[in-house]
Amino acid sequence: MRFSDLLRLAFSRLGTGKLRAALTMLGVVIGVASVVALVSVAQGATKGISDRLQSLGTNLLTVNAGSTSNGITRTSLGSATTLTLDDASAISQLSGVQAVEPELSTSKLVIAGTLNETATVIGTTPGYPTVRAYTMWVGTFLNQASIDSALRVAVIGSTTADNLGLDGSSIGSTISIGGLPFDLVGIMQPKGGSGFNSPDDEVLIPVSTARELFVGTNSIRSMGVSAASADQIDTVSGEITALLEQRHGITTGADDFTITTQAQLLGTVSSVSDVLTLLLAGIASISLLVGGIGIMNIMLVSVRERTREIGIRKAIGARGRDILSQFLVEALALSLAGGLIGIAFGVLASFGIGLYAGWGFIFNPATVLVAVGFSLVVGIVFGVWPASQAARLDPVVALRYE
Repeated sequence: MRFSDLLRLAFSRLGTGKLRAALTMLGVVIGVASVVALVSVAQGATKGISDRLQSLGTNLLTVNAGSTSNGITRTSLGSATTLTLDDASAISQLSGVQAVEPELSTSKLVIAGTLNETATVIGTTPGYPTVRAYTMWVGTFLNQASIDSALRVAVIGSTTADNLGLDGSSIGSTISIGGLPFDLVGIMQPKGGSGFNSPDDEVLIPVSTARELFVGTNSIRSMGVSAASADQIDTVSGEITALLEQRHGITTGADDFTITTQAQLLGTVSSVSDVLTLLLAGIASISLLVGGIGIMNIMLVSVRERTREIGIRKAIGARGRDILSQFLVEALALSLAGGLIGIAFGVLASFGIGLYAGWGFIFNPATVLVAVGFSLVVGIVFGVWPASQAARLDPVVALRYE
C-alpha cells in the first residue's frame, strides 16, 4: 500500500473521532509547547545576562583587592587593602591599557532641593566613561583638573537624576552629598537596570575628593581596566599580574589581588545556561512522554474497536505489514499534528515572555526541529505496540469478534 493511501486512511479515520483525536493530541501539544517555550526562555535569559555583562564596559578587566582572614573567618574578595591609587596609576602606563578607573565607593545621603535619596557615591577618574561604556546625556564628565584640585563636582546617573527631580537645566546647580555642597556638572545616559546596584543610580565625584572627604584612605577595593582591543585582554591581564606582583613584593604564594575578564564571566554564564536549558527541556519532555502514553492508549482502544475491520481487510488480502503501517501512520499523524500545534503555541508563548521580560523574541530553528523530531519519535515508539497488536490478529478470530 502506498504511503499516500496510508495517510488518507489515517486522516479519514481520525476525522471520524475529532474530539477523541484532539484530546489525544493534547498531551503532545502541551509537551512540545513547553519544550519550545522553556528553551526559548533559558536562551533569552542568557542573552539578557550576556548583554548586561557586555554593557559593563569595553574590553573590560576588573582588578579586585584580595581577602582578609580574621582567625578562622575569611572575608570576601575586595575586603583587603592591597590595592592603592598608585597601583592604578602604574597600570595606566602599560602599553595595552586604554583607560583605568579606580573606585573608592561609599553610601551617602544626596539632597537636591526638597528631594533626597541614599545613593552609592563613587570616587573615580576621567577614565570611568571609557572603561564602563558610559556616555554623557548633558554636561561634562570629571576632568583631570577636578582630580588634581580635589574639586567638589559631581556627575550623576539617570536614575539618580530622576529620583532627585534633576534634568538638563539643573547643570551648574548645587546638590548636597553627605552634608557637603557639590556642583552638578553632568548627567549620564541610562544604561538600563534596576534594583540593588543599578548602574544608573550612582553619584560620581573625583577620586581625590572622595578620599579626602569621605573615605580617608588611599586603598581601593577594585578598579576597572579597559584593554586597547579584545585581542589584548589576555596580554594585558598578564602584564597587570606581573606589575602588581612586583609592586607588592610577591615572589611566592598566592597573589593579594584577583583579575576577572569579561570572557571569564561570559563563559560562566554560558555554562550555567547550558545546564539550565537541558534541565528545563528535560522537565518539559515529561509532558511529551505523558502524551505518548495517551497515544498508545487510544491506539490500543482503536485496535479493539476495529477488530472486525482488521479481519475483513486481512480476509481480502491485506498483509500484516499493511495493517502495521496503517496503525503506525495513524499514531504518527496524531503525534506530528500535536507537535506542529505545540510549536505554534510555544513560539507565541516565547514571543510574549520575551516581550514582557525585555530580552526580545528568541527563535532557535534547532529547537523547533528537535521538537518535531521528538514528537515523531513519540508517535513511533508509542504506536508500534498497538500497530503490532493489530498486525498479529488472526483473521478468522477477528471476523468472529463482536
